[in-house]
Amino acid sequence: MNSIKKAKTKYPVLELIKDRWSARSFSSKSISTEDLHTLAEAASWAPSANNEQPWQFILASKGTDVFERIYEALMEGNRPWCKNAAAFILSIARTHFEKNEKTNFYADHDLGMANALLLLQATSMNIYAHPMAGFDKSKIIESFGLTDLQKPMLVIALGYLDDAEKLAEPYKTRELTARNRKELHEFIL
Repeated sequence: MNSIKKAKTKYPVLELIKDRWSARSFSSKSISTEDLHTLAEAASWAPSANNEQPWQFILASKGTDVFERIYEALMEGNRPWCKNAAAFILSIARTHFEKNEKTNFYADHDLGMANALLLLQATSMNIYAHPMAGFDKSKIIESFGLTDLQKPMLVIALGYLDDAEKLAEPYKTRELTARNRKELHEFIL
């Protein structure tokens, strides 16, 4: 792992958390279906309101029609580096409880929890995951026939790390810049 990307923390945070970062430079190595299913399995163990588990995922390996449909929905700023991703995961929130069809106000939060576990599992497998909100949601809804009860929240680009020097600017500089976070006093009220 690129040492400049390892989080430098003041308190003893898990190494897995320190190692997770959103890479953009991906090698040509593919990710197996079994490994994609492992990531989804990890996500499935996230906590959720009323154990609703309001997450849905569309798994898309490079070279498939599903991958291309997701790629075509990405914003222009993400396409140059995303073309090398080995897979995408489209992350969707089911907005209503299955049991009574009432609005699940916690669906976005619960999906976020599932995504966090997915990202940590990927990190543990040396798969780098880059979550993105930069995609055309209406194009995704149309392309995949999503209903009003399915909210596309995130596209996660996945791959094995490659040399940052292969990236064009401004992506190369972003890949080679140290990570930082707000200080605790800035968000602890």
